[in-house]
Amino acid sequence: MIKDDVFHIYMAEDDMEDQQIFRDAIASLQENINITMFSNGLDLLNELQTKTLKPNVIFLDLFMPRLNGEESLTEIRKSTALDDIPVVIFSNLYDIDRISNLFQNGANRYLHKPNSFKTLTFALKRTIESIKNNTLGGTAIINYVE
Repeated sequence: MIKDDVFHIYMAEDDMEDQQIFRDAIASLQENINITMFSNGLDLLNELQTKTLKPNVIFLDLFMPRLNGEESLTEIRKSTALDDIPVVIFSNLYDIDRISNLFQNGANRYLHKPNSFKTLTFALKRTIESIKNNTLGGTAIINYVE
């Protein structure tokens, strides 16, 4: 992982509007956070395989072209060099059986996409704090009330 005072996030999300909303929500936290966006899992994996510096956390949307979030998670967890990077699934889907399967396949957190910007900001703050305080210690669904 990158060792500096900046918290580095990689995010694979194909929806440009969702990318911008995510960026805006992170910016509103007023923390030292850097985001690198990818429009699909394949580009994310290429970056992870070619760069020596790794992010503090990876956010994956489930439904993307070329390599979806679940396939990306599987590929990430095949690499021992990426074992210590927490993976957060960030999706509109809320199917507890599928979420359980994602946890079994190596996801560390599951964040259901909120319907409001305020809730997204709160959920992201909670997710990042959860990762900073308990990097890979178990799994968690990040809950929020709208």
